[in-house]
Amino acid sequence: MFKKWKRASFLLTLVLIMGVLAACGNDNPNDASSSDGVGAEISGIVTAAGSTALLPLADVAANEFMQKHSDVSVTVQGGGSGTGINQVANGAVNIGNSDVPSADKIEDEALAGQLVDNKVSGIAFGIVVNEDVKVDDLTVEQIQGIFSGKITNWKEVGGQDLEINVINRPASSGTRITFDKTVMKDVKINDSIGTNQDSNGAVENSINSTSGSISYLAMSYLVEGKDTSLKIITIDGAEPTTDDVANGSYPFWSYEYMVTKGEPKGAAKAYIDFLVSEEFAEKVDQMGYIPMVELMDR
Repeated sequence: MFKKWKRASFLLTLVLIMGVLAACGNDNPNDASSSDGVGAEISGIVTAAGSTALLPLADVAANEFMQKHSDVSVTVQGGGSGTGINQVANGAVNIGNSDVPSADKIEDEALAGQLVDNKVSGIAFGIVVNEDVKVDDLTVEQIQGIFSGKITNWKEVGGQDLEINVINRPASSGTRITFDKTVMKDVKINDSIGTNQDSNGAVENSINSTSGSISYLAMSYLVEGKDTSLKIITIDGAEPTTDDVANGSYPFWSYEYMVTKGEPKGAAKAYIDFLVSEEFAEKVDQMGYIPMVELMDR
């Protein structure tokens, strides 16, 4: 009898040890070696990459989060929404930052089914022109006409006799995908006119140096303490502000996503939770993004 009890005790101890080792040896990159326990200190490494529109907010949130949790390292890089989503799908990073849902960038349905789109903010995009353009407002139909190539001179939309120079984003850009969905809709962009630029900075430089030019930029890029000469055009009288997005009058906006492979865990989850928290909401607004609390009814 004693031998049987001794053997059972040994097996129970072995099972407990194996359970502890399994918890400590989890290879899921989203766990980031962190504890989710109440009051427990958070630690680990979080890597994020993707959307250049979300990059400024993700970076500031990372710095503030690391100040609160000294045992966590958060690294944020750009590369575009498609890059971020593919990297998180392949396990190269913990978080893929994106302007669009992950399904828009992943053709493999099985792989797309493993990804979770965590909404972290809204963001408005502005139609921007060179300062020499004498137009302050455009209708959706006029914007469609310009980017489809049907309208080629500013005098056709109430401006001066000046050729329109279109500066676009590449088809892989999350910002362009949002532009297609919310503004162009069923009207196809004509890529044979104008030029393509693959970053916010390149767009700004091209507009500033090209007379009569027009393009679009994330408002986060325009309001984050930047000294810029770019002119923002209203759409049907509505501005790219939190109020006009929230009341439905401004069409050119999207959610910003932090995509994870499976539900976020550990330090990655804590970082995302901090970014959408009430504590960080004022900073979100200051940087030109729209806090999630403002979009509850959208």
